[in-house]
Parts: sequence; structure tokens; C-alpha cells
Amino acid sequence: MTRFILIQTSHPGNVGATARAMKVMGFSELVLVKPRFADVLSQEETVAMASGAADILVRARIVETLEEALDGVTFACATAMTPRDFGPPVREPRALFGELAASPHKVGLVFGSERYGMSNEDVYRCHAVLSIPTHPDYGSLNLAQAVQLLAYDWRQALGGFSVAPRTDEPNFADAKAVQGLLQHLQSSLEAIGYLNPAAPKKLIPRLNQLFNRAGLTSEEVHIFRGIARAMVEAPRSPHAKPGASLTASED
Repeated sequence: MTRFILIQTSHPGNVGATARAMKVMGFSELVLVKPRFADVLSQEETVAMASGAADILVRARIVETLEEALDGVTFACATAMTPRDFGPPVREPRALFGELAASPHKVGLVFGSERYGMSNEDVYRCHAVLSIPTHPDYGSLNLAQAVQLLAYDWRQALGGFSVAPRTDEPNFADAKAVQGLLQHLQSSLEAIGYLNPAAPKKLIPRLNQLFNRAGLTSEEVHIFRGIARAMVEAPRSPHAKPGASLTASED
């Protein structure tokens, strides 16, 4: 189990965005330590920013102290922009998460307030300080952004989620269909005077290679053949609407 803990959060939107970030990564336990607004979990901005993760807000708890929030947590990770001279070791998230994923610990990810971060006293209660690698000239992250980054890295360390396979697999054209297209294009290009049949050079073989690299689908072959047909028909039908023949089927 994993618990996300926000200390003295001042902006309702960040609470809602945190809930969304958690749900996207498959986490559900949220605890707020003395937030600025007692009704923050039900405020309009909070619910709006949660965007479908209202169930996280419904189950969230509000407590008075970090000590209460850490009850049951066996490894607490503080988040801080600057390392302390004294206190728990500072670790890069992915390296530490790789170790924690192989352990039986109940992990708590602790985030400070938007304005002041975490106090030294709160950091000292944690087992490690997570420092998200950022550009050295500007390392300021929005609270919800930090939650999303760490939630993603922690989920990846736990095994991640598989990417859903496509349900609309492309219907690739076979070699015969591509050759039929090339013959059609050649005759149309000759008809409009673009290709000299006496000296075709390497245009058609080059188009053949182009189509092979592109991996044309059957639908795309029909589109190109419609274009080839329109090239020949257009001069004979100056008043025809553009694209009128592009949907015609090809025998």
C-alpha cells in the first residue's frame, strides 16, 4: 500500500489535481495534514481539478499532525527542493523506488505546503528525502506536478501498467494492390504528360520504394487510385466539383 500525504496545503486545486494524479497511477490513499481550508475536500475547485477522481477525495482523511498521518507507514519519503545539513539521506526517486519496490514496506510520500515546503521537524520524521532531478537553474515544481512525477516513478518501480493494444489494427495492402496502384499512377502520369513513356527513368521504382516504406493500407491505396483517376478526368471535366471522383471504387 502507498499513502500520499499533503502538509498544510493552501490551494484547493492542488488537492484535486493530486487526487487525479494518484488515480491515474492506481493509488487511492490520501491524507491531508491541517490544510488551510477545513472543507477543502468538497470545495468546487478541488472537485473540478480532480476530474473524475472524486472517489479519492471521498475516502481522503484530514488529520492535525504528520505523526497521525504517518500512522501505519513503515517508510516515509519526504520531498524537498534543498537538502538539509542534518537529517535523512537525500535520494534520487527512481533509485530509491527500485529498492523499496522489492521490500514489504508501506510507503508514505510526504509533500510540504506550496509556500514553505516541509519544515525540518517534518523532514526528520522521514526515512529519506526525495530530490526530483531538475534543471539546475530552476527547480521549482508545482505541488500537483511533483505528486504526478513521483506517482509515475513509483508505479513504474512497482511494475507499471501495460499499454492497451490497438483494437483497430491497420489493414495493410498486399504487394499485388501496390503494384496495381503503381500501374494506375504510371498510366495517369503519362496521360497528363508528367511521365515520358519512352524514358520513364526511375520514377515508378522510386514510388514503389516510397510506398513500401510507408506501409500503405488498403484504404490508402484506394485514395491514391482515386487521385490518379482524377488527374486524368479533371481536364475533360472542367466544371466537376473537386474530389468528386475520389470515392469511386477501384476494380
